[in-house]
Amino acid sequence: MKIVLVTDAWSPQVNGVVTTLVELVRRLQAVGHEVVVIQPGQFRTRPCPGYAGIEIALFPGRRLGEMVSAANPDAIHIATEGPLGWAARRHCLRHGLPFTTAFHTKFPEILQAALGVPLSWGYALFRHFHRPSSGVMVPTAGVKEMLAARGFHHLREWTHGVDTRLFAHAPEARTCPGLGQLARPVSLYVGRVSYEKNIAAFLELDVPGSKVVCGVGPLETALRERYPNVHWLGVLPRQELAAVYAAADVFVFPSRNETFGLVMLEAMACGVPVAAYPVDGPLQVIGSSGAGALREDLAEAWHAALKVPRQVARERSLRFGWGRAAELFVAYLVPLPRRLRPQPDPAAPARPARPPQAGDMPRKRHHSVE
Repeated sequence: MKIVLVTDAWSPQVNGVVTTLVELVRRLQAVGHEVVVIQPGQFRTRPCPGYAGIEIALFPGRRLGEMVSAANPDAIHIATEGPLGWAARRHCLRHGLPFTTAFHTKFPEILQAALGVPLSWGYALFRHFHRPSSGVMVPTAGVKEMLAARGFHHLREWTHGVDTRLFAHAPEARTCPGLGQLARPVSLYVGRVSYEKNIAAFLELDVPGSKVVCGVGPLETALRERYPNVHWLGVLPRQELAAVYAAADVFVFPSRNETFGLVMLEAMACGVPVAAYPVDGPLQVIGSSGAGALREDLAEAWHAALKVPRQVARERSLRFGWGRAAELFVAYLVPLPRRLRPQPDPAAPARPARPPQAGDMPRKRHHSVE
């Protein structure tokens, strides 16, 4: 099958959506599917306001339409609700092309936290975006129920996976060369340092040992100054991140607004138990597996997670594989009838070939800052 995947999140951005889509594309290609990725690096861009390191496409409509037509795909999937997602939606509706979408991120909560936009406004906009989709892929049953209650339709429960070879099991917490000898226990946070992540709940925990943060974001400068005793590592290549996970004793996931929480899987794959709130994301990823502790008091969750055997966390991660995620993804796609397949316009002026860009396919694998 030839699949057009339209996404506003792609390398060199560093976040969980990028990690999910990159791994998905690799798995789809490995089993014989052809995937044409349409992403911001193929357009003129500008920085996303308030989110350094994230570029958004400028006026992509005409060029995006030409790219979809030139690809002549069997199916179209719109992964994100940014400028490329809206342009792809508009193109498909104009030409009567069925498509699927995905709900990866609770952007209404982000808009509320960052700009004070009421949740009802944000969800009304997203409901409008996804309404014509033939299938809205969501990462957990909890997100599916939440969106259904907000009036979303054609919801399809999807899942995510983790690379258990890259994030290998460490039976005991190791010493990380980049960190040196830290006071034990080591508490780790990996993710965006941004409004919606509730990272202050982690930084303010009154627990013994050391705290480590991997990630960047709009709150980083202020929080570095406010918490100078925390070890701030920024963004790391995936191999280095795996070593940091393996050095941790507890992974703290303080967010209350996640759709999944891929970094929890990465931590558990290395044998690191998770402390989190009992909310969507942790409830589905950890649940009653014993791979971590879910409490309304995050300090209580931390102390309980510290007692979890590392093998239990590892075993839970093995239940999440990219193979199953790719199978579900393909099953949910809606094939385009042959008569509706987009065709290049022979009268359209030829565009000069664009030289390959570094962002077309990621060469370095960075960690999942969600």
